[in-house]
Amino acid sequence: VQLQASGGGLVQSGGSLKLSCTTSGFVSDYYVIGWFRQAPGMQREGVSCIANSDGSTAYADSVKGRFTISRDPAKNTVYLQMNSLKPEDTAVYYCAAGLRAEVAATPLATIRYKYWGQGTLVTVSS
Repeated sequence: VQLQASGGGLVQSGGSLKLSCTTSGFVSDYYVIGWFRQAPGMQREGVSCIANSDGSTAYADSVKGRFTISRDPAKNTVYLQMNSLKPEDTAVYYCAAGLRAEVAATPLATIRYKYWGQGTLVTVSS
C-alpha cells in the first residue's frame, strides 16, 4: 500500500487549500484513510478520516466546520478541503491508511494507522 499526499502550499489566513491523497496497491473497503498533521516541535495529531466502505467521517474538534474530507473511489483519491485557514493550521500534513477494525475505537489516533505517505507542507500566514 502506498499513499501520495499533495496540494500543500502557502496561503493567507482565511484562505483555502485542497489536499489530495492518492492510494495505490490494495486499499480495500476494509480501510480507513486519515489525514494527520505535525507542526514544528509538536506531536503528530489526527485531523480527519473517512472509511472506504461507507464514507463515514470523523473530525478533530479544532477543524470541525472548516475542513471537509471526501473521496473519489474511481480515482483512489481522498481529499481534504481546508477553508478558513488559521496560522495554527500550519503543519506538515500526512495521509495514512489503516484497517477499519483497528482504527474504529479511536479513528484519529496515529498509532492505529499502518501505512503512511510522505507529508505535504501547509503554511498559513497571518
